Amino acid sequence: MAASQASRPAGAAQAYVTLVTNADYAAGALALVRSLRLTGTQADIVVLHTGGAPADSLAPLEALGARLVLAGLLPTSDAFNARHARTALHGAAPFTRGRKPEFHTPLDNFAKLRLWQMTEYRSCVFIDADALVLRTIDKLFDYPEFCAAPNVYEGLGDFHRMNSGVFTARPSEATFDAMLARLDAPDAFWRRTDQTFLQAFFPDWHGLPVFYNTLQYVWFTMPELWDWASVRVLHFQYEKPWEADHPKADRLRPLIDLWQAFHDGAPIPDLGSLPTPCAPS
Repeated sequence: MAASQASRPAGAAQAYVTLVTNADYAAGALALVRSLRLTGTQADIVVLHTGGAPADSLAPLEALGARLVLAGLLPTSDAFNARHARTALHGAAPFTRGRKPEFHTPLDNFAKLRLWQMTEYRSCVFIDADALVLRTIDKLFDYPEFCAAPNVYEGLGDFHRMNSGVFTARPSEATFDAMLARLDAPDAFWRRTDQTFLQAFFPDWHGLPVFYNTLQYVWFTMPELWDWASVRVLHFQYEKPWEADHPKADRLRPLIDLWQAFHDGAPIPDLGSLPTPCAPS
């Protein structure tokens, strides 16, 4: 799977896995790993990284006990790569609801499929690096493959689409080989990269409650759905909380401040004390 990988520490055959492709996502992963540690989980925490992040951005993750695994990009064809390059992909399937930052490279997203090669683990839970885990989700290790939450952030119509920011998996080389064969089929085009692919590969995906992958836009588009007592994973889709003065920063300030506390290792406020969103005017 990887050009090199650290030896697996002793522990249960379960792992939380995230993906880091550059220094920006390493900053996100730092907050994520800290949030997982604060839940008290005994599962391994694995950071797949593609070599795009400098060593000094990965060192704090290793210091927190994360296992760093160098994972190459998938061996996809030149034609596939051209179709899924940032300019081509966003031109054919533009984002109209939010803004993907410049450091986001769509083709890198497919590297998360390397998780299925990690057969030293019985069960894995993948979490995007731009997320926080606010309370334990260890029960997901006993959930079947493939579970994910719907891509809900605007309305009820979103429930038919899956979001791949959190999902359950059972590593298997056979599954990985089948994925590669389908992924790079002639003229294959995955509009939302790994997210569209995984929904097609697992058409009978099991739906998790939205609180296992609560997307940040819910804060201002569907405030009636927001419930701090229920949110388990907070996912910063589109604009990232470490971006300076991004277009929606003022509207998302309480969420950004919470992410900053996890990233900096500062005291984490009681979730019950946090403000609740206001209905849009």
